[in-house]
Amino acid sequence: MVDAFRERITSEAEDLVASFFPKKLLELDAFLKESVLNIQDLTEIHADINLPVPDPIIFTNSHDGLDAQNFKKRKLEDCEEKCYGTKVYMMPHGMLKSNHHLVDIIERVKPEIRILIERCNTVKMWVQLLIPRIEDGNNFGVSIQEETVAELRTVESEAASYLDQISRYYITRAKLVSKIAKYPHVEDYRRTVTEIDEKEYISLRLIISELRNQYVTLHDMILKNIEKIKRPRSSNADTLY
Repeated sequence: MVDAFRERITSEAEDLVASFFPKKLLELDAFLKESVLNIQDLTEIHADINLPVPDPIIFTNSHDGLDAQNFKKRKLEDCEEKCYGTKVYMMPHGMLKSNHHLVDIIERVKPEIRILIERCNTVKMWVQLLIPRIEDGNNFGVSIQEETVAELRTVESEAASYLDQISRYYITRAKLVSKIAKYPHVEDYRRTVTEIDEKEYISLRLIISELRNQYVTLHDMILKNIEKIKRPRSSNADTLY
């Protein structure tokens, strides 16, 4: 069972390094050249926020003959009688949509992140299975294997952080839109949403660039050291010379 698993992992990993990594880096490089990721005027990715600014409330000094203290007391009593539960913000135009420009890009980027994590995990397992038992001396090849595993682990961690970054974008934007619903007269909240969208657009392009670069780095690193990775220790006859 274990030998069969080892053979399967070895076959998959060698194919990934030799064929899949070069293929993916070319695909991601082509993706980076698409027009959707090369917008110079970032106003093109802005999304309308369908939250109209309500008309200003006009206050007068007339309270039907009531003084200010009694008027405030009556107002509170009326509120206690008519208002129940928590406040809910009603959107006049229905659900507020996300920025569809960015959602389209994110839906293409997330599968690429997942693929990189899964493929790195397979190659990492392959290299770990090639690490020989611990011995004194002649461990240069083993150190190369360990560095390769560390690099693969780093790539996995960085790729997972990209998913966290996308989640934080949605949460941050949702909080800002909620602020706009609560304080529709404050222009700074509306401007901040556009700033967040522009920042995420730039970040998404950087993520795709990093994914491509990680495929390039891993492919180059493993191929350059493939002999030491497969045979970390030379035979005793080789060490005599």
